[in-house]
Formats: sequence, structure tokens, C-alpha cells
Amino acid sequence: MTEASPQALAEIRIAAQADELKGLRDTVRETVLAQGVDDKLAECLVLAVDEAAVNVIRHAYGDSGTGEIVLQILNNRGVLVFRLTDFAPPVDTARICPRDLDDIRPGGLGVHLIAEVMDEVEFVAPPPGAGNVLEMRKAITAESN
Repeated sequence: MTEASPQALAEIRIAAQADELKGLRDTVRETVLAQGVDDKLAECLVLAVDEAAVNVIRHAYGDSGTGEIVLQILNNRGVLVFRLTDFAPPVDTARICPRDLDDIRPGGLGVHLIAEVMDEVEFVAPPPGAGNVLEMRKAITAESN
């Protein structure tokens, strides 16, 4: 017996620029709502994916305004998978960690927020030609809504 492949729900390609993020947020929102996710969780998922994309723009591409980000959204048997791919140089994943919450200052809480919203977050091996692939997973069972 073979295992079912994840169901592709959406894919969007955007330029690695802040003004492109609205389309990404809209795609996430529409896609997760269509999967039966409630409004509150949908907004949390939108925020987490947006934060991850902002980190790609700022850190992977260095706010250069060049480059591309691809977001794929999959449903793997009740687990939403958000796969964010960039084409920047590979990042040192060991250096990516949330800032101490006692360190009160603007910005820098995206990694913490992503970890709070998602069930699993990991960098996976990128396909040829890609730089980094971040996978974020969230179960959408009745208990998580």
C-alpha cells in the first residue's frame, strides 16, 4: 500500500520585496479558510508565514529588492504545510534562533512568533537551484481550531 501524496492547495511566486507581501498574505488567508480553519487561527497562520517571508527579504536577500520567493501550501492528511523557498545563498540555520523575550526592543520576534503558531518548523534540503527551503507545519484537526 502506498502513502498518499500531500494535496497541493496553492502556489505563489513573488518578488522579494515588502510591497509584494499582500498577495502572499491573501493567498495564505484564502487557502487556509477554504480548508475549514477558523478566522483566529487563519490570521495567526497569515502572520507566521508573513514573518517568515519578511525574514527572507531582510536576511537571505539583505533587503536588496532582488530575488524571488515561492510559497507552496499543501495539505498532508490534515496537516497544512507551508513551504517557503528562496534562491539566496544558503543561510547558517544554526544562527537562527528567537531573541530572548526579556530583551525589550522593536523587531526581532518573528522567529518566536513562527514557533508559537506552527507545530513544526524546519529547514529542509533545497532542490537544485534554490538557496533555502523553510517548511512550517500546522495540524488542522478539530482540536486545533
